[in-house]
Amino acid sequence: MLKRHTKGGQPPQEQSHQPGRETKMVPRPDFEPRYPGSSRLEGKTALITGGDSGIGRAVSVLFAREGANIAIVYLEEDEDARKTKSLIEDEGQECLLIKGDIGSAKFCVDAVKRTVKQFGGLDVLVNNAAEQHEDEEVEKISEKQLDRTFRTNLYGYFFMTQAALPHLKKGSTIVNTASITAYRGHPSLVDYASTKGAVVTFTRSLASQLADKGIRVNGVAPGPIWTPLIPASFDADTVTKFGTDVPLGRAGQPNEVAPCHLFLACEDSSYMTGQMLHPNGGEAVGG
Repeated sequence: MLKRHTKGGQPPQEQSHQPGRETKMVPRPDFEPRYPGSSRLEGKTALITGGDSGIGRAVSVLFAREGANIAIVYLEEDEDARKTKSLIEDEGQECLLIKGDIGSAKFCVDAVKRTVKQFGGLDVLVNNAAEQHEDEEVEKISEKQLDRTFRTNLYGYFFMTQAALPHLKKGSTIVNTASITAYRGHPSLVDYASTKGAVVTFTRSLASQLADKGIRVNGVAPGPIWTPLIPASFDADTVTKFGTDVPLGRAGQPNEVAPCHLFLACEDSSYMTGQMLHPNGGEAVGG
């Protein structure tokens, strides 16, 4: 039965470690697919960064329900990753867990090689892993933080794409997770919003470059979504108000975003490339 979400924020909570643990969240995010599968990714292999929790978990489980085998790249959240692997296996599909930092080009090459060795190929790349750090003043963003945020949120997308492309073919797809902050900015997430703006441009540019190869590249720009990144980024008071300022009056759930990734990953979107979808609670943004 389809869950109806009510307006309002979340209970006060914080996590001290990025990118956060789904096991510590109250309430837990809704990740389960809401409908039966229809074999839209039957026989495909998908590699999903940040696939252990949040939007990545919802995408991983939904792709599995649609028939794909899944390789999940995650930083260090072992418990979340094992749970997601179990959920994928419950859908009747195989799951490969790959632990490491997508900010390393060498690691990305190794992750793709392991995926191809395990499943015999690669059809869908979902660049989704991200981190964010709240700073009220741009002067307080350290060089170390700036480098870390760009390395995860942008360099990692480049590195993983570069590693995957030799294995992709006509009909393959790349789906990049951007953010509403790419379009309207964010006063306390200046570095994060900057990386997400770059992801939008990366998506459009790469789509143009790969169009003649039959590889489509699109993206999803979510609004406020209840994921581990939220209590790991903001104080408890901010969390209680998170998502209440959009027209629908609440934060979205990961399983309300994942269908966008599925649509762009499968043949349903065969006439789309270089585009962004906007599951954001009703806020009108350009592009």
